[in-house]
Amino acid sequence: MSGERWLVSWVGGTDHDAAEGRLRGDVGPIAAALQSDKTFDKVYLLTNYAHERSVGYCDWLAKLVGLEQDRIDLFDIVLPSPVDYDAIHAEVSTNLTAARLPRDGVELFFHLSPGTPAMAVIWIVLARTRFPARLIQTTRDKGVQEVKFFTDVADAFLPEYLRRSGGRIEKLAAGPKDLPPEFAGILHRSDSMARQIELARRVAAYEVPVLILGETGTGKELFAHAIHATSQRAGKPFIPVNCGAIPGDLANSELFGHKQGAFTGASKDRKGHFEEARGGTLFLDEIGDLPLDTQVRLLRVLQAKEVTPVGSSKAIPVDVRIVAATHRDLVADVAAGRFREDLFHRLAVGILNLPPLRERDWDVELLLDHYLDQINLEGAGKPEAVSKHLSDDARLFLLNHTWPGNVRELYHTLLRAVIWSSGTEINIDDARASLLQTPPRTDDSFERPLSSQGFDLEALLDDVKRHYIALALDRARGRKTAAAKLLGLSSHQTLGNWMKKLGIADDDSD
Repeated sequence: MSGERWLVSWVGGTDHDAAEGRLRGDVGPIAAALQSDKTFDKVYLLTNYAHERSVGYCDWLAKLVGLEQDRIDLFDIVLPSPVDYDAIHAEVSTNLTAARLPRDGVELFFHLSPGTPAMAVIWIVLARTRFPARLIQTTRDKGVQEVKFFTDVADAFLPEYLRRSGGRIEKLAAGPKDLPPEFAGILHRSDSMARQIELARRVAAYEVPVLILGETGTGKELFAHAIHATSQRAGKPFIPVNCGAIPGDLANSELFGHKQGAFTGASKDRKGHFEEARGGTLFLDEIGDLPLDTQVRLLRVLQAKEVTPVGSSKAIPVDVRIVAATHRDLVADVAAGRFREDLFHRLAVGILNLPPLRERDWDVELLLDHYLDQINLEGAGKPEAVSKHLSDDARLFLLNHTWPGNVRELYHTLLRAVIWSSGTEINIDDARASLLQTPPRTDDSFERPLSSQGFDLEALLDDVKRHYIALALDRARGRKTAAAKLLGLSSHQTLGNWMKKLGIADDDSD
């Protein structure tokens, strides 16, 4: 393979001991590999030791083998235990995915020798599945060797949870046994989605507004339906409204109704969506797109529980629960004056933050199998319909896609692949052709216009802090000491002070 060669490895105890002079005549497995093969373009190291100790190791390694510092990357990995297979797999997969691996032009070499046996097993698993790589090991008597496995031997190393079977997929698709059927339909096996489902179940029991945040295609309407169906309003109307599809000059009429003659074209009285949803739930999707004057009226409804149709002076009592959703950054919109702060606080009583598909470990494969089965079932019996399955390389290709359109993109990609592929197998060319090419995402944090009004640098910086604190706490599974380390803070007390200042809930995990 042409391009760059990357050596990827944990930094083990022997490597540290060698750098710190505790081993005579032994440089450790990583240095031994680099001394025997000078052609690695990058050394990509993971450590679960103290950051300063591993930085010292990298400095020593660079001098020993004559590498420039910029050719060595070091990443801190927080693990509950160095023999926790699930955690090792999840953290390493997340790290390599963040590095945009695998990708064309990079040949990966996983070093099996440093680290625990559990870490070595996970390298084998990843090399045979999501991150194709060559495997090497270092021994005292034979030096550096490439490790080759026959398929059946490699499979013997795969943990049982990675083995797919029809029965297992059906069990996963049915959802956890303790989930009510309304939430069991939200397919998942990732911890990140499970946490949001648990929060949604709790908030459903309370008569409070709910704000669901998440990228397009993450399942916001599914959550809204489930919250309504498990609340005391189940069986009453559930009215979904796409605020982004309503013309700005008609938003007030659509939501609150109007009287005959209120404006040109108002030929008769019309009930608004609030009246239609009376006693039930009104789902306001893409609420961030509402005009400011409509936001003022909506705030009044939430405060007074009554609506006044356009062209009328008489208020009408309404008993409606609001579930709102948006893909926008409402905090940034509030700071920029595009969304009312008082309305934001009224809506954000119960907040859900749905993770994008690229952050939902293991869910992609589950969804691929579920939707492919569903598409095959829907096509059964139709002329020219053929039951399709994914080839191994097509499956691996789709598993490694970042899915910027999330679940919606995944479903329609599979549907196109089924339609366009010939025969019973969807191969990698079919899968690649079925993906829509979309422009890359950009972070608009550096693109916001400067003006005398509507720009607040302190608010923007606080948003950045909240984002990375939440990310670190998630990666550290709520442990503040580990999260503080990921953020480069001096202690968990410092992190706690930041969280208090920024209004982030502290469950006192440490």
